[in-house]
Amino acid sequence: MSGETYQPAIALIEKARNVLVTTHTRPDGDACGCVAAVAEVLRGLGKTVQPLLLSPMPDWYAFLFDEEVPVLGQDVQVEDLTGGRFGAIDLVIIADTNSYSQLPRFEDYLKQDTQPVLVIDHHVPADKLGQVEIADRSAAAAGLVLLDLLTFAGWPVTKRAAEALFVAIATDTGWFHLRNTDSRVFRRCADLIEMGVDSNGLYRKLYQSFSYTRFELMVAMLKTVELHFDGRYASQYLQREDFERTGAAYRDTENLVNECQRIGSVSVSALFVELKDGRIRCSLRSRDTIDVNEIARKFGGGGHKLASGTYLPAPLEHAMQLIHDEVVQRLT
Repeated sequence: MSGETYQPAIALIEKARNVLVTTHTRPDGDACGCVAAVAEVLRGLGKTVQPLLLSPMPDWYAFLFDEEVPVLGQDVQVEDLTGGRFGAIDLVIIADTNSYSQLPRFEDYLKQDTQPVLVIDHHVPADKLGQVEIADRSAAAAGLVLLDLLTFAGWPVTKRAAEALFVAIATDTGWFHLRNTDSRVFRRCADLIEMGVDSNGLYRKLYQSFSYTRFELMVAMLKTVELHFDGRYASQYLQREDFERTGAAYRDTENLVNECQRIGSVSVSALFVELKDGRIRCSLRSRDTIDVNEIARKFGGGGHKLASGTYLPAPLEHAMQLIHDEVVQRLT
């Protein structure tokens, strides 16, 4: 991207004193990594920065932050934001999304607040949330977009910020095995390693530190796997009682949808999770030409061509049939 793309964002940040930074609900590694990196770098520039999450993050990303990050709707309410709990916010930074549908409750704050919004994203443009937007659809992760911005600006990237950016990029590429892993990913991650990142240590923290309850939840999910269309489509589900029985949290489902892609015949997979409010959350994955983002967007969701998600109405059987019908159109 050209320097002209970054200059408006740099100007906003340099002018700001009190920054609120957030990301989409159900934050993944890219989202958490971006929020942590923004907070670290901007504090180094003398800014006051308040990270805010819209739902709890998975436990394995907590090490990215020095202190517990408040969650909107639990630790803080929209009224607290508008009432000045975090001071006079003069810039809002939103990372890894550009869609109101992924900003529950925070959407209300955005629509009544007058402060400038900076969006740093790599998804298909959606709701145009920002006065300034850096959206690079060619980037494998929002962390890449953020790293390029920081590099162009010449702002110091500490080892801690480099670790957060590495997590953002590595997780959104499936630790460098997904199709979005290109030469740009390896070059920039090499830069981060030269800044002191221990990639092996991060891998252990992310992928070899799960709780036993999460493994129990995965076992419950695997017992429901069904293959369709000669094994090309795999569906699986988790019900509320699975969480109650195992003691696992809903955030423990991150990446579980990928497990059945170990089956050689599977091209598309879906995980359906029954939520406490009765809705069904559907995560979709593809490893070939099937565009699951197209399916998710039909039901108000979104994401990437090979990894997307949406919410569907109950009951579970109905939600599963809706996705089944969409998949069959694309596999036959």
